[in-house]
Amino acid sequence: MNVLKQNHPVDEKLPLNQMFLYGLQHVLAMYAGAVAVPLILANALGLEKDQLIYLINADLFTCGLATLIQTLGFWNMGIKLPIIQGVTFAAVTPMILIGKEHGLTGIYGSVMVAGIIVYFVSPYFSRLIRFFPPVVTGSIITIIGVSLLPVAVRWAGGGSPGAKDFGNLHFLGLAFLVLVLVIFFYRYFTGFLSNIAVLLGLAAGTLIAIPFGLVNFSGISNAAWVGITTPFAFGLPVFDLPSILAMTVVMLVVMTETTGDFIAVGEIVDKPIKQDMLTRGLKADGFSTLLGGLLNAFPYSAYAQNVGLVGLTRVRSRYVVAAAGIILVVLGLFPKAAAIVASIPAPVLGGAGIAMFGMVMASGIKTLSKVGFDDNHNLMVVAISIAVGLIPLAVPNFYQQFPGSLQIIFNSGITVGSVTAIVLNGVLNRRA
Repeated sequence: MNVLKQNHPVDEKLPLNQMFLYGLQHVLAMYAGAVAVPLILANALGLEKDQLIYLINADLFTCGLATLIQTLGFWNMGIKLPIIQGVTFAAVTPMILIGKEHGLTGIYGSVMVAGIIVYFVSPYFSRLIRFFPPVVTGSIITIIGVSLLPVAVRWAGGGSPGAKDFGNLHFLGLAFLVLVLVIFFYRYFTGFLSNIAVLLGLAAGTLIAIPFGLVNFSGISNAAWVGITTPFAFGLPVFDLPSILAMTVVMLVVMTETTGDFIAVGEIVDKPIKQDMLTRGLKADGFSTLLGGLLNAFPYSAYAQNVGLVGLTRVRSRYVVAAAGIILVVLGLFPKAAAIVASIPAPVLGGAGIAMFGMVMASGIKTLSKVGFDDNHNLMVVAISIAVGLIPLAVPNFYQQFPGSLQIIFNSGITVGSVTAIVLNGVLNRRA
């Protein structure tokens, strides 16, 4: 058994130069999402620029530590799959509300307690894995892929749909060119070069964008050389009960999404998720969230953005993503390095994102292709769960009349679609 485990592609150790480039590819795929949350939060709370820079550095540093814990394992934590960790967007609204009332220290107090609760709830939550047969997992993976595509589309259009130049032909042309380059590199290059098609596309797209003035290098000269993250930099945490309850609800919802991401990666790397693996993975989420509160960062979970990259590159080694974790730690310690990555134009990310996120959706369809649809109700399970999961995508304000706590759940298409698939499968395919 040990020999088989060591020979699994997930446990393969590649040459250092390859691991670095593959890892860098993962970092570039998730970087925009990682820094978006501190940007949104700082803007909403009216923080100073130096505070924003500190939040970004702390976020990247903690992302790296969380990724290392998840991929390599630490104590009784870590699913040991190619899973990159990032700040969850589900917590943005509650953090803003808590921050306006109790400041950053109120956010960190609620994040720390929510992380502890997730850690101890994980063994019980992981028992739900038996409710995830292929018809459910295939539906969830498909929903994840489709739900991510608007992110790539917004990047391709320039970043913010509210901007006057959003959808500029230069942006769309650049995004299309990057997509074509990624497809070209993937199809006509072989071996290692084919596997870094996304990285090559991002690099080529950025170089092409420079003469057109679409790359902003000002952040590099303004950034400091070294930035050290210290615990409780903004003061001791404030533990407010309503804030803790709100953040705990968010994290329980995120656990459902994370389970779907774990299952998606397990399908792609051909390593089915067992209950004990899920427990370790969710415990790592809880511990990383606690770490986020200690290090002036945020709640953390698996990043769905990188699921598609694993499928696209066919590189299944968890050590590649561990290399990405090390790169994130370095970016968190050296702001100038982070500023270089941040200079990649949004349309360039958009072109690559369409390929990556489309691959997640394709993986879901592949899983569903193995499901039998005769003499059962699987067709209805797939139809309704995907349809319900896409409601927030089709009409973002569909649930605006719901109470705030319920909006957190229903505005996440991945969560509500996952729950719908689990419930429908349990009801319609229940054996007499």
